[in-house]
Amino acid sequence: MAKVKLELKPRILLGDVRAMGPGKADLLELIDETGSISAAAKRMQMSYRRAWMLVDQMNASFKHPLVQASMGGRGGGGAHITEAGRDVLAYYRRLQAALEATASPHLAQIKKRLKKLAPV
Repeated sequence: MAKVKLELKPRILLGDVRAMGPGKADLLELIDETGSISAAAKRMQMSYRRAWMLVDQMNASFKHPLVQASMGGRGGGGAHITEAGRDVLAYYRRLQAALEATASPHLAQIKKRLKKLAPV
């Protein structure tokens, strides 16, 4: 039988907009780590345009922007996550951890059941 794992991907919807999810959380972390939307996009193997669209969507979804960017030029540009961004990211990561902790005891039961039901 193939390896069985549990994959939970919580998403926070504000109205009809996905304000936060696993990809956006990863993007926020990488912007924080690299100081750049462009560098974060490269690390995630996504286009710079796509990363900017996600940042714009996050910033528009919350009362305060999660990412603040400065224009490039001689001194170079850059980006950083704001205090609101840190708060939302921390809440989201705690939510992920809580969901995984709640669900993980069920994984053993799922594995047992699948051994009986799954082919090979």
